[in-house]
Amino acid sequence: MMAAEALPPPAQTPEEERLAAIAELLRKADALPGAPAPVAIGEHMIEAARVPKRHREALLKLTPMELTVIRFLGWGRSNGDIATLLLIAENTVRVHLSNVCRKLELDGMRELAALAGLLFYPAE
Repeated sequence: MMAAEALPPPAQTPEEERLAAIAELLRKADALPGAPAPVAIGEHMIEAARVPKRHREALLKLTPMELTVIRFLGWGRSNGDIATLLLIAENTVRVHLSNVCRKLELDGMRELAALAGLLFYPAE
């Protein structure tokens, strides 16, 4: 029997290559002396480069449940999925999202979804 040869890694799509390059740049920026410290938002430590300055104060004022809901939103979960995971009604999820939009002075759910993805979607 012949030893199994290691298969080459699968080719990356151009989008995956760009995401990997961005993740590498973020890691290098965090390693630089004087790099901004991660920002604590609730129980989450988020890279400072991912937190828009205009939203930092307002993010610190969100309730733990609001932060949990936008974390799941940032991971790409639907309102129904979030409700099931948190054992709450889907309407309650909508209320939390609406409250977050109001507190952060966002124009709507699309803007909130983009911000949640920026904050909580893994860069790697």
